[in-house]
Amino acid sequence: MKHRTVEGTIAYTSKKPEMLDVQRGVEHFRFTRHGDGKVTLRAYCEIEEPAPSVQRDIVYSLDENKKPMDCHIRLTVGDEFMGSGWFRFGPGFVECESYGPAIGRLSQRMELPDAIDGMGTHPVVADGYLLSLQDWTPGQRRTLNLILPSPDHRGASPPMIAPVSIDALYVGPEEITVKAGTFAARHFQFIDDGGSGMAGQHPAYDVWITDDEDGVMLQGGVGGYMQTWYELVSLKR
Repeated sequence: MKHRTVEGTIAYTSKKPEMLDVQRGVEHFRFTRHGDGKVTLRAYCEIEEPAPSVQRDIVYSLDENKKPMDCHIRLTVGDEFMGSGWFRFGPGFVECESYGPAIGRLSQRMELPDAIDGMGTHPVVADGYLLSLQDWTPGQRRTLNLILPSPDHRGASPPMIAPVSIDALYVGPEEITVKAGTFAARHFQFIDDGGSGMAGQHPAYDVWITDDEDGVMLQGGVGGYMQTWYELVSLKR
């Protein structure tokens, strides 16, 4: 086989005092790096707290130039079907075919006059991988222009085209230890003051990824009212 795979599991826990370090969800992921340079990410996410619960399946592919190709998303919220959508990117456009009980059957197409930096698909492993696709220097901050399938902070709305612009800061290199092992890492932070196009201001979101081409999410956390934590608990390459 000419392709290479990277797979693992990320535990979702809480930093709220009343449920400190209690597991509140899980994410299983698998990257396939194809021989032609394309990459496909498959991820299953389950969030049990806060209610309503969220279950998300995604299959997301990028081309050999690290640009989005297509993405399928299926979403269950509160253990009830929320929606299913398929996104396709082409030269200067993105289109979406979607269905959900609240939106019915939906077809969208949006012109993209400016190059986008990627697609934010909502699994946290995808957040980290998105950052790995850029070239950074320590202390650098830039605005990322993204297409999301949902502007909701948990991605808990029917799949639709949602353009957002969010800032990211590269804090610098670090060495960290998580349950999956000790790694050379890069530390980033997503910063949203409320003007990104998402559903209100988002507390600062710290992300650590492996310092290599795989860009695997090692750990992350969101402060403020969210008080969430993410940690890589297993990894197989």
